[in-house]
Amino acid sequence: MTSPERTKVENSFSQNAKVGWYLAKRDIKRANIWTTALIIAVMTFTFLNLVVVSGILVGLIQGSEDSAKRYGLGDVIISSFLNRSYIEQTPRVSAIVETIPGYVNHTVRYAGSARIESDYRNTLKPGEKRDGAGGSFLGIDPVQEEAFSGVSKFVIRGSYLAPTDQNSVLLGKNLLYEFTPIEAPGFQTLKNVSIGSRVRITVGDISKEYYVKGIVSSKVDEFDSSIIALDSEVRKIIGRTDLNASSIAIRLEPGSDAVVAKQFLIDSGVDQYARVQTAEEAFPKFLKDIKDTFNILGSAISGIGLIVASITIFIVIFVNAITRRRFIGILKGIGINRKAILYSYMYQAFIYAILGIILGMILVFGVIKPYFTANPINFPFSDGILVATLPGTLTRGFILLVTTVIAGYIPARIVVRQNTLSAILGR
Repeated sequence: MTSPERTKVENSFSQNAKVGWYLAKRDIKRANIWTTALIIAVMTFTFLNLVVVSGILVGLIQGSEDSAKRYGLGDVIISSFLNRSYIEQTPRVSAIVETIPGYVNHTVRYAGSARIESDYRNTLKPGEKRDGAGGSFLGIDPVQEEAFSGVSKFVIRGSYLAPTDQNSVLLGKNLLYEFTPIEAPGFQTLKNVSIGSRVRITVGDISKEYYVKGIVSSKVDEFDSSIIALDSEVRKIIGRTDLNASSIAIRLEPGSDAVVAKQFLIDSGVDQYARVQTAEEAFPKFLKDIKDTFNILGSAISGIGLIVASITIFIVIFVNAITRRRFIGILKGIGINRKAILYSYMYQAFIYAILGIILGMILVFGVIKPYFTANPINFPFSDGILVATLPGTLTRGFILLVTTVIAGYIPARIVVRQNTLSAILGR
């Protein structure tokens, strides 16, 4: 092999990469085990910060959406048109619903706006206001609703409605000052109500007295902001003489496609009588906006951790290279290409990042995510979970990997470019 050919081989990328890999493995094997463990721990916690912080913030809203879908909306929701107060031909629509492929069950609900008062028997002084609140008057079939949403498990005081409870109601916690202690102009909650209290419910010019049988706390607005009564009672009070309902929530078998079920209903002509939506389409836009905002906020917070990890790797590589400056000079003096030396430090940063990411992935999908799924965070308005998808997690891992390699490249390049003789003599 001629001298130019030998020089070409020595300067080739593959040759320098192989030599750099050998030097990196040698340095890591000889490094202090506790120092190595600390660096990997920094990488692991940085990765967890990238994934977990944004995952919990997004999971706070995701938990609210999951509860609304599971207990309130179902997989597909049929509701009245915006310019109507009920679903036309409700019995016919209900019959079609039961023929949906993958159908499990459904619930028919009646609703109207009402006002509830607790001290209506008391004589008020001039200027005083009665203890009352406004809310949705929700009519349900107790048996059908229990099969659909299991709402009875959310009754934190008292007991659930029975089919014969024509004179009883359940109150959502948001209507009670005890659970929603807010005093603001235009917003009222009930202050003197307990199980067994007698209340008056008014819809338009029609009023009726009921007993409070239970208090509901579900973290689903469908129930928590409503006065819940038998569907027959609600129809009577709101003046509905037919069986046309306000909404029909439908549950499908696990794995069934809600979009296919929606299309089936449309093809069956249900869209002539009411709106047909999947649960995702029915979620309020503000929830989606909040989720996007929290995702951005979580990414910003995680970015700070990424910067800290980059600085840590920079310092570690720089100090390591400075303390071994004489050794680097000797390597260059005996003919080791400086690119190979530079690659060795980049390999070290790469190995630290990869080990941290792998350990972080194990913790996220093997420990943290299953834990939060089994034990959701008890926020006042939702059961928060950890949202972490494999594609999103791999993307964050790749960002950490690239950032770490760059953070290892810069200090190594600064030291490697020093004059060989000065490095050997320690000048």
